[in-house]
Amino acid sequence: MNQKIIIAIDGYSSSGKSTLAKAISKKLKYKYIDSGAMYRSVALFAIRKNIFDSDFWNIRNFIPLLKEINLKFKWNQKYNRTDIFLNEENIQSKIRSEQVESKVSFISQFPEIREKLTLIQRHLGEEKGIVVDGRDVGNYVFPKSELKIFMKGSIEIRSYRRYQDLKNRGKEVSYEEVKKNIIHRDIMDTSRNISPLKKSIDSIEIDNTFLSIEKQLNIIFQLIKKNNRLYI
Repeated sequence: MNQKIIIAIDGYSSSGKSTLAKAISKKLKYKYIDSGAMYRSVALFAIRKNIFDSDFWNIRNFIPLLKEINLKFKWNQKYNRTDIFLNEENIQSKIRSEQVESKVSFISQFPEIREKLTLIQRHLGEEKGIVVDGRDVGNYVFPKSELKIFMKGSIEIRSYRRYQDLKNRGKEVSYEEVKKNIIHRDIMDTSRNISPLKKSIDSIEIDNTFLSIEKQLNIIFQLIKKNNRLYI
């Protein structure tokens, strides 16, 4: 009898976590959970509430508003992808703005926010059969997940990927500006007090600086086949 599993993919910003997770989920017909999109959604919600328009400590006024946030993932048949909904509004295209990008690492530092989103993620994973990517899903959110992957890549290739992604979406940015932002994200993600980005002991590290998505998928399915505890 086949047993569904949880595949947790952690890693640095723009390391290709989402691309790999989406490809795995399609291959296995698993649900894809984009934890980064959840934090981006909260950042968008905070921006709309003008939380960042006054002083730093205004974030404390934001915590009570968390109860107003309802997040869901729904399959978008037209575009063959999973979209995230904030209070029934499809915000998939709205959470990729530079304004949201600049606030998401700040938002993710607050334990109240991480606690709320962790509970949502764990609820989504109760029946297993999911691929989830983020910064702390293997270490903290799903510590007992059957397969843990940690993605990394050179700062140059990660910056270039992000730069190309933004250019393809019509954003006017410079490569150096994008690189500076990713370096900042790395520092924020690895140095925060709550669930910092780090490779867990039982994670398999993949440096995809020079790996195509096809080669990365081959590595993943070889790992699944080698481990008799994992079933597709």
